[in-house]
Amino acid sequence: MLDGRCTCGEVRYRLKAKPLFVHCCHCRWCQRETGSAFALNALIEAEAVETLGGDPVGVATPSESGKGQIIHRCPTCEVAVWSVYSGAGPDFRFIRVGTLDDPDACPPDIHIYTESKQPWVVLPQHVSAMAQYYRRSEHWPKESLERREAVLAKRRG
Repeated sequence: MLDGRCTCGEVRYRLKAKPLFVHCCHCRWCQRETGSAFALNALIEAEAVETLGGDPVGVATPSESGKGQIIHRCPTCEVAVWSVYSGAGPDFRFIRVGTLDDPDACPPDIHIYTESKQPWVVLPQHVSAMAQYYRRSEHWPKESLERREAVLAKRRG
């Protein structure tokens, strides 16, 4: 289990499972949105995220895909703790790795949209890097694919 929180500590959460996959996104949209060189998000089932304190506020935000996302922020310090992307749906959360108490526990599994990465960012050779996006079936571990499918099967009913 991994715990995380916003800067002021009002919103606290716990990951009750290992993330499915960790994205380091270098697209210009994420750069602008975070004010940094990339966004580091740990994808996990929503049911595996336990809120321990506070109630993050969802802010509807446009995204480059045009589908939008909801960024959940602390109502006091306004730090983004996770996002829900329209493409993935409400059953999955993209946890902002920097809000974890131990962000070292979630290094990137893949670097995406590297065609627009900052030129001074040096990518590790042992981690997959894609110019744009990728196929889950080619990069995700089997266990993560199975967990994702189990969530989707529940959604289908």
